[in-house]
Amino acid sequence: MRAGIDLGGTKIEGLVLNGAGIPLARRRIAAPQGDYQATIRAICDVIRDLEAEAGPVGHVGVGIPGTISPATRLVKNANSTWLIGHPFDVDLESALGRPVRLANDANCFAVSEAADGAAQGAAAVFGVILGTGVGGGIALNGRPVSGLNAVAGEWGHNPLPWPRDDERPGPRCYCGLSGCIETFLSGPALAHDHLTATGENLSPPDIAARAEAGDAAADATLARYEDRLARALATVINLLDPDAIVLGGGLSNLSRLYANVPRLWGKWVFSDEVATRLVPARHGDASGVRGAAWLWPAEISSRP
Repeated sequence: MRAGIDLGGTKIEGLVLNGAGIPLARRRIAAPQGDYQATIRAICDVIRDLEAEAGPVGHVGVGIPGTISPATRLVKNANSTWLIGHPFDVDLESALGRPVRLANDANCFAVSEAADGAAQGAAAVFGVILGTGVGGGIALNGRPVSGLNAVAGEWGHNPLPWPRDDERPGPRCYCGLSGCIETFLSGPALAHDHLTATGENLSPPDIAARAEAGDAAADATLARYEDRLARALATVINLLDPDAIVLGGGLSNLSRLYANVPRLWGKWVFSDEVATRLVPARHGDASGVRGAAWLWPAEISSRP
């Protein structure tokens, strides 16, 4: 059996999978806010509840909204800022009394979709989170790639490529730079772009509904978004050349992306043809916790 924890900004989700990837037990609770020790206790409670239902599991995989710095062994780049500066893996292992393997939540997403999701069987998978923020994760042969600096896949904090005149220098990003991909492709960025163009303050689902109903302004907003997404993903294809790119997060529900973006990205990909598939996540918002469970090989994860 495999146990996984997805530690989000607002929720903690736990899951136990059998060897075939079938869920045996699941728990979802609100995440403590601003309290490091309470977060560790909450994860321990979730694991205890999962084991009460599914039986004992030996190892635990955890996806976090950040990463462990190779230099300091402390959490960095975490949206859940109360984790930053702590040896989270060490503290959680001590509290659980068993080995813990951590990965960035976007990498867990990519692993999940590569293991038994929309990109099952693909050798190279790039997982994209398009939501409140924009993230990316890489899975090669079903395993996450973190990189030497633990920032592999941090696609959202590269500049939007091939910017047009009206896109320079770009919105200011919380990372301190301007024009990051996240500032153009997140959900709030899409809503802001529509507001700037039309004066209407609409949510992304409302913009999509308006476009589907024939609203020309809403359709133009989505067309700008698709063009920017195509440029941004073209750089991924040029660098990684993945078999599949899997979209997750709220904006992955924009069904028109899967036809329109591949029609556009060939203009910027350095190839005569592009066979890379663009697909929606099979497991939806459960991909993160499933990917965390897949962090341990089956022959290890079942050991007591």
